[in-house]
Amino acid sequence: MTFLDDFMARAILAAVGTASACGTLGCFVVWRRMAYFGDATAHAAILGVALALLFSVSIPLGVLIVAVAMALLVGSLSGSTITPDSLLGVLSHSALALGLVSVSLMPSARVDLDAYLFGDILVVSSFDLGVIWGGAIVVCAILAWRWQALLSGILSSDLAYAAGLNPKRDRMLLMILVAAVVAVSIKVVGALLITAMLIIPAAAARLIARGPEAMAGYATLIGVIAAIGGLYAARALGTPAGPSIICGAAALFCIASVIGKLRA
Repeated sequence: MTFLDDFMARAILAAVGTASACGTLGCFVVWRRMAYFGDATAHAAILGVALALLFSVSIPLGVLIVAVAMALLVGSLSGSTITPDSLLGVLSHSALALGLVSVSLMPSARVDLDAYLFGDILVVSSFDLGVIWGGAIVVCAILAWRWQALLSGILSSDLAYAAGLNPKRDRMLLMILVAAVVAVSIKVVGALLITAMLIIPAAAARLIARGPEAMAGYATLIGVIAAIGGLYAARALGTPAGPSIICGAAALFCIASVIGKLRA
């Protein structure tokens, strides 16, 4: 039995890959206050699963297409008369409901919805690992490439425009990256929990970090520790792996809160 044939080893690799993708990107989600958008994109992932089964394509590809379409739709409608939170609420729950209805209308396709809603990291394949790590590398590379431009847009849109940057385009880029992370991570923690993996480690890192680079590093580290600890806790206690990982992240957030208060 090789290392990658061991289901626990594959699960750990998948968890670390997901945490690596979510760490730095989650910081931008926190800074930009895009948590609700993350929820909307994750809920749309179920519709992507249904379409992937309908057209017999890869699940991550179907999820990616629908998630990116959600990002583009939100970006194009952001300036309309409807408020952003109402728009995201309409799109989020409509996509989730449509996805659940679509799956129920496909009796020929056996779908374990719990695996896509809450994750099923213990059955990830070598192909899943390739998708997760490939997506993580691409996301981290793009964030490193656009790091200063993305930070400038967060600090001041006017200064970013004056420097020849386009904050709106960078915000759209972040939306697409969130969509990509949702697509590659749905097998790990599921559509209902992926936003927590983006938000909680970044929020915990914000309490103890003293700079954006440090915050990104801490967020990734916290995510990795929560992922590995949650997996072993799930194995020991017989609990679902995805929710156990999020509980681990929540526990680390509490610890970071105490550390932050002691520093203050």
